[in-house]
Amino acid sequence: MQVTDSLQLAAAWFRLLTPGEQARVEKDLTVQQVPAGVIIERKGQMAQAWIGVLAGLVKVSVGNAEGRMASLTGVPAGGWFGEGSLLKHEARKYDVVALRDSVIARLPAATFESLLDSSIPFNRYLLHLLNERVAQFIGKAENDRLLDADARVARCLAELFNPILYPGMGLRLSITQEEVGYLARVSRQRANRALCNLQHAGLLRVEYRGVRVLDLEGLKGYEAARRR
Repeated sequence: MQVTDSLQLAAAWFRLLTPGEQARVEKDLTVQQVPAGVIIERKGQMAQAWIGVLAGLVKVSVGNAEGRMASLTGVPAGGWFGEGSLLKHEARKYDVVALRDSVIARLPAATFESLLDSSIPFNRYLLHLLNERVAQFIGKAENDRLLDADARVARCLAELFNPILYPGMGLRLSITQEEVGYLARVSRQRANRALCNLQHAGLLRVEYRGVRVLDLEGLKGYEAARRR
């Protein structure tokens, strides 16, 4: 598949640009095949590009000197991230690792800033993206220590189906139980049990190497519904 086709499918913002702006993006964009387990960006590196996932699944995480890791979020195909570090001209504050073989796009900082200067639709898109990102992390900070494994898996999956952060996802995501465990910070066995419980509740259906959401709003409100 050509880069232009990939952008049309996996970058909602690309369709908002003028033909001239699209041509510059196509010229400046770099695309890389990344095997599972490879670090895409390291904490402490200066941000040089806006990062997109054209195919696959990546994990954004932080760690400390003792080797303890905490997943901040997962990013499936169609997701773009790292704009905060670019806007502030600072180093990355997290690691980005491919959970599976992925196709990663990098839009150079100069091109990103040019779009900010020239495209009102791109600015509006970025504002919606940042607003949704803030809401996501506020919710994570409020609930992370309070949720049990079932609710953490439910919230993790609901985040991956966010139509603003990851447009064009549909209601099926190719993801393994092990990958769900990585993102929700539970064991593979506990992730499997949580998925079974969520399926029994009628919120999703577990398929071969994937999950199909049947009730996205129910998945988002799973913990609140159990408290009532």
